[in-house]
Amino acid sequence: VQLQAFGGGGLVQAGGSLRLSCAASGRTFITYGMGWFRQAPGKEREFVAGISWNGGRTYYADSVEGRFTISRDNAKITVYLQMNSLKPEDTAVYYCVATDGGSWRRDVMDYWGKGTQVTVSS
Repeated sequence: VQLQAFGGGGLVQAGGSLRLSCAASGRTFITYGMGWFRQAPGKEREFVAGISWNGGRTYYADSVEGRFTISRDNAKITVYLQMNSLKPEDTAVYYCVATDGGSWRRDVMDYWGKGTQVTVSS
């Protein structure tokens, strides 16, 4: 069982956009909520966005609400994070997560992918 982020990370200027993708191995993930956390240098890892197993509910941190959009494609067992109007403070390593619970607390996530770097220059 693995989460593999692919594409999307990198360097972008403030105001630009990036799209992160994360594919899960194993059909089990279809029943899992999936989401993204991030960790900036010197800061704790924080929740960014989450989506329920069927895509019916989405959750966002206040800091990204209105700028980021999370979606999923269960046929591909993939979750996406579209990031628009990026700011330098969005610079962080972004981690894909999966959970079979109803909480987005960092300590209860069941699976973590390897991080992908997003850097936003001013």
